[in-house]
Amino acid sequence: MPAYGFAHLRGRRNHPDVIEYLHRIQATLDPFAGRFVIHGPPAEVVEGSWPGSMVLIEFPGLAEARAWYDSPAYRAIVRLRTDHIEGDLLLIEGVGPDYDPRRRAQALQAAPSAREPAREPGGEGAR
Repeated sequence: MPAYGFAHLRGRRNHPDVIEYLHRIQATLDPFAGRFVIHGPPAEVVEGSWPGSMVLIEFPGLAEARAWYDSPAYRAIVRLRTDHIEGDLLLIEGVGPDYDPRRRAQALQAAPSAREPAREPGGEGAR
């Protein structure tokens, strides 16, 4: 199952360290079959707001994504980015080609929490 490294970057600057990071990152991805899917183009925001830019890197699986992030090669360059660009990075497993959101809906409907109304903090029984 594919996995992804997803970054939401804010306050991007073209600092020389960031340029060096960009020159070096692909070599850290290659041993783990990582490839850029999205790399910071302006997004067309159609709902809500999205300050910053995004990066999406695909890996064959979550094990490869974790191994890349923890690799000595990546650890050696990560500060070139993080010292100059604020952001969040997530490693997340994707869904397979046979994914059907209707099955997810059915599982959620069957879960006990779907049958009981959500209780607000401070509601009935709270003192």
